[in-house]
Amino acid sequence: MTQHLADALPTSTGTQPGWWREAVIYQVYPRSFADSNGDGMGDLEGIRSRLPYLKELGVDAVWLSPFYASPQADAGYDVADYRAIDPMFGTLHDADAVIREAHELGLRIIVDLVPNHCSDQHEWFKQALREGPGSRLRERFHFRPGRGENGELPPNDWESIFGGPAWTQVEGGQWYLHLFAPEQPDFNWEHPAVQDEFRSILRFWLDLGADGFRVDVAHGLVKAPGLPDLGRDEQLKLLGNQVLPFFDQDGVHEIYRSWRRILDEYEGDRVLVAEAWTPTVERTALYVRPDEMHQAFNFQYLTADWDANELREIIDGSLAAMRPVGAPTTWVLSNHDVTRHATRFANPAGLGTQLREQGDRELGLRRARAATLLMLALPGSAYVYQGEELGLPDVTDLPDEVRQDPSFFRAAGQDGFRDGCRVPIPWSGKTAPYGFGDGGSWLPQPAEWAGLSVEAQTGDPSSTLELYRSALRLRRERADLGAGDAVEWLPAPEGVLAFRRGGFVCTANTTGEPVRLPAPGTVLLSSGPVADPDVLPADTAVWWQG
Repeated sequence: MTQHLADALPTSTGTQPGWWREAVIYQVYPRSFADSNGDGMGDLEGIRSRLPYLKELGVDAVWLSPFYASPQADAGYDVADYRAIDPMFGTLHDADAVIREAHELGLRIIVDLVPNHCSDQHEWFKQALREGPGSRLRERFHFRPGRGENGELPPNDWESIFGGPAWTQVEGGQWYLHLFAPEQPDFNWEHPAVQDEFRSILRFWLDLGADGFRVDVAHGLVKAPGLPDLGRDEQLKLLGNQVLPFFDQDGVHEIYRSWRRILDEYEGDRVLVAEAWTPTVERTALYVRPDEMHQAFNFQYLTADWDANELREIIDGSLAAMRPVGAPTTWVLSNHDVTRHATRFANPAGLGTQLREQGDRELGLRRARAATLLMLALPGSAYVYQGEELGLPDVTDLPDEVRQDPSFFRAAGQDGFRDGCRVPIPWSGKTAPYGFGDGGSWLPQPAEWAGLSVEAQTGDPSSTLELYRSALRLRRERADLGAGDAVEWLPAPEGVLAFRRGGFVCTANTTGEPVRLPAPGTVLLSSGPVADPDVLPADTAVWWQG
């Protein structure tokens, strides 16, 4: 595969901030975005064909969830070969074409990197099993003897995120560590060969033109010395903030410093983005110090309820934590691991991030639209998950027989309902699969999605898609939006957020009732109808020219 470093997008220079400081980044879940060959599964050629849509939407970069060669035990987060494309998604030439065409359109491509664990079909792991106890390759993972009289018990009391023990016993008696599914053995990042391999993988994708990496489970690579017992019976959760001996250990930071040195060798402002579940936002800030990563996901914001006091506290805390390290704050409402926010906000507060009830669909969409305008008005970078620009709800009534989330099939663990946010998105037409492809879709799409397709919403000024397009256009046009590290809070009634950024003002009413608030200027954009500029409707956000 030929390199095309000359095709990298421009490097920020002078006083211009790095592009990532204010970028809107769109997450594509490849198997659910667009299917080019009619097999019911999205693919790279489908993504390439839809890049003009993303350009028109107004995003700056595209983050691609894993497309590597994989047995798909966890939707591609079990990687068998980090330099190969899974045939269901295409070929390496297809990946190259996606990157090239994205760059021609002025879009950047962020690749998902999974360094905490691989697949049990990775060549290293398969050879380690073949060679048995004493194999040098077992040192690249966490193989340990069991406890108990005959080694019949796991080496410690750690539990898998997906439920059950975090250890699986193999022939010969040893156990191996997997913080996720048994098909996902954890790497031992104390081993030099693991470190060397991933530095090589970084260079492979950077040479291909990737603009950066979203680092999966960035907080999990280093485990506490001796792998000590947790000492309590508490099931772990995705997006959790517990203090744990296998997450958020200080040793991860030297790994990312070495990665940053590699990225800094390349032109075009290549970036590292941390998926790091940490106990506090201050701990998250450690991942984005000047010599480490560029961004870290803000899970505190993602898990917040639609409540003005809670949101303001998280906004202030997030901005304050990132300011000392000079990193941009990030904002996100949905991703491939949580119930879509149009459904979360349709339900009572406090139910978590994986829900099984649709709730009040009208209320959920109204709040979701308002939450989007609030998010896009905040200083820093924002993430958009595919389909949220269409106002898609979660599909909460999928039949059990079509579900593929590995945790759904385990006796304990997280709820395992992530498939609901992964249903292929609708593009056009009146019947399923709504333009997704010619051969159905790997998860069934609801009949009511015909009215939510890109085709149905395009040109409708009241649609959620046109709201996103308008908001992203205004965000690009206005110098007082995007990058920054502070907001000026304005006086507002209980349940209302109001802040100023230069000549721009955002107001958001999180209550279920209209609130009287003198208009701070002229309406630029609103998430719903505003009949009286001095009355902010229930669950509505408004952008103003102050």
